[in-house]
Amino acid sequence: MKCKKKSKVFLIPYPAQGHVTPMLKLASLLVNHGINPIVIIPNFIKIDSKDVNISIMSISDGLDQDGLTTSSGRDFFAIEKSMENYMPRQLEDIIRDQQEDGIVCLIVDLLASWAIEIANKCGVHVAGFWPAMLATYKLINSIPEMLHDGIISETGSPLHNDPICNLFGQPTIRPQDLPWLIGNPSARISRFKFWKRTMERTKTLKWLLINTFQEECHNNKDQNTTNFSTQILQIGPLNTHVTIKSSSFWEEDLSCMNWLDKQVVNSVLYISFGSWVSPIGEVKVNSLALALEATKRPFIWVLGPLWRQGLQKGYLERVSKQGKIVSWAPQMDVLQHEGVGCYLTHCGWNSTMEAIQSKKRLMCYPIAGDQFVNCFYIVKKWRIGVRIDGFGVKDLEGGLRKVMEDDGMSERIDRLNEMTMGKVASCKAMDNLTTFLSSVRM
Repeated sequence: MKCKKKSKVFLIPYPAQGHVTPMLKLASLLVNHGINPIVIIPNFIKIDSKDVNISIMSISDGLDQDGLTTSSGRDFFAIEKSMENYMPRQLEDIIRDQQEDGIVCLIVDLLASWAIEIANKCGVHVAGFWPAMLATYKLINSIPEMLHDGIISETGSPLHNDPICNLFGQPTIRPQDLPWLIGNPSARISRFKFWKRTMERTKTLKWLLINTFQEECHNNKDQNTTNFSTQILQIGPLNTHVTIKSSSFWEEDLSCMNWLDKQVVNSVLYISFGSWVSPIGEVKVNSLALALEATKRPFIWVLGPLWRQGLQKGYLERVSKQGKIVSWAPQMDVLQHEGVGCYLTHCGWNSTMEAIQSKKRLMCYPIAGDQFVNCFYIVKKWRIGVRIDGFGVKDLEGGLRKVMEDDGMSERIDRLNEMTMGKVASCKAMDNLTTFLSSVRM
């Protein structure tokens, strides 16, 4: 008796750690639903299929021809150029070569929206994937309204200094915190064009899978559709539904776990500013380093070798008993350790959800992109953290005092943990994924 072939789904993440990880977790969920997922990534990303139990297909992004063999040197604009000009032809060849084998659909990270056009060209179903908050998607999708209302210029620059609010139930944010306002003026204009093009391509999508929980925007009307009748399905947070062995681009320093075992419960401050945005600059790195030393509090700090070079001479030796500085950490293991009491974070969405899953209090220092919206929810709406605006001793000590002395914060974290990751929330997320798969197979 012949075994029935599993339906094949291609998944196209944006090639950065914070995007590849949730896409791999989505792929793992699809395996549980009898699907054969294949994740397509550029060949500079070294992930072994055996480590994640998912099929990986590597393609060239063209940048390796310029001598770039790692993520170093691949900035946002180099990757954008590669995605628009080099990778589409390879993906089209793959789809046409395997189309007869029963490709059900492509699931495409919206930041890799170039692949939407290829799927449409090949006549294959395509669903979008948004790895962050629905609130952030709605903010970016409201660019036409912001242009019409005179909030931003044709190049995306804020036209006034008033807080931006009341856009489809969005939180109030400062004009300078809009997601495309990163870098110099030229870079900001280019990023704004990137988002306009991305949102234009999403108009053709029938489904949009979002790595968030059902109740995130429960006060918003019409949360399950967009202006263009795309069905929005919240299927997250994915980190609670599935665990994969390792999807890190970098080697994790496991020695920090042995160090943690020797610390007092809830005493350690964990610091990490994520993987994609260059952290905070040398001056701020040094300021934070001195503030950490002054607090006398034990800490684990994720700080790459390049940034470590700017520390004061002798600093590493001075804090060797107080703290542990590592190039990359096994973050979930660290956050779930009883020794960690607080997490100083850039407010990336994956990190935020991992902190909630681990029931850790947050000190927030958003840097760019969606992090300012995430920070608003953490500090103002959910009230599970505080925001600091600098890295002086007073900033750090004041933030730690506020976050650790808030007696009601533990209860709020527990409630949010249940709302986002409890049995009811998980069932709703899996129902949405099943709805999508049923629709796509029809």
